[in-house]
Amino acid sequence: MIEIEGLPELVDPVMIAAFEGWNDAGEASSGVIAHLEDEWKATPLVALDPEDYYDFQVTRPIVEMGEGLTRSITWPTTKLSVARPPGVDRDVVLLRGIEPNMRWRAFCEEIVFVCRELGVELAVLLGALLNDSPHTRPVPIVGSATDEGLARAINLELSRYEGPTGIVGVLQHSLGAAGMHAVSLWASVPHYVAQPPNPKATMALLSRMEDLLDIPMPLGELAEESRAWEHGVDELASQDSEVAEYVKELEERKDAAELPEASGDAIAAEFERYLRRRDRDSDG
Repeated sequence: MIEIEGLPELVDPVMIAAFEGWNDAGEASSGVIAHLEDEWKATPLVALDPEDYYDFQVTRPIVEMGEGLTRSITWPTTKLSVARPPGVDRDVVLLRGIEPNMRWRAFCEEIVFVCRELGVELAVLLGALLNDSPHTRPVPIVGSATDEGLARAINLELSRYEGPTGIVGVLQHSLGAAGMHAVSLWASVPHYVAQPPNPKATMALLSRMEDLLDIPMPLGELAEESRAWEHGVDELASQDSEVAEYVKELEERKDAAELPEASGDAIAAEFERYLRRRDRDSDG
């Protein structure tokens, strides 16, 4: 069981979580947590004991060289940290880990226990999946929530996926069963450019969380990195006529499917998002 002595008393905390592995195409979702840890200067809280949940022949520890040829070992695990975003009167708990190899129910019970101790009532779980979405269009974000009322309140496009699930799905179920609100957000990563990183998908998840939590999400260099990433994929596609034709087909299919959704409400929502960010930037 995780050691909880000395945990701080937090203010209206929300948890944002992501896991490397099956749930993390292009490392887009774990990239969100790494980005926020850095931008918000997060303070470490606790870590789960890796002996309980990881097969070290599958998820191997990493050895690193230090000064004077000294060696250190980093064990695969799941860590929680906390940050107070600038100008926000609440704390954010950041969870970043590797999908466990075993004992998933016990793993989720430990996280639920920590959430209760910290006073977390809402968790946002992030994932990324490979899809046939073109890299030239906005990144689709779908998800699910622990109850339909919550999904409607945040205008979430619900996923209809059925089939094998990862630790994100299991943890969301565990949090809901414990009486907590949980939302999962999944970014669609083009399957023809799956190698990490994918800053465009990471930025899309940050933008969607900003709407959900009403917390300013720092983008840092992500906008520039996203443009450079898209430009690089454009160049690669232009060198292969079959890939270029496939991307064009995906674009036409995507545009035809989304044309009816270009409603006044959607345009108004996007304009309101722009105004909020502009006002925050001018205040800063």
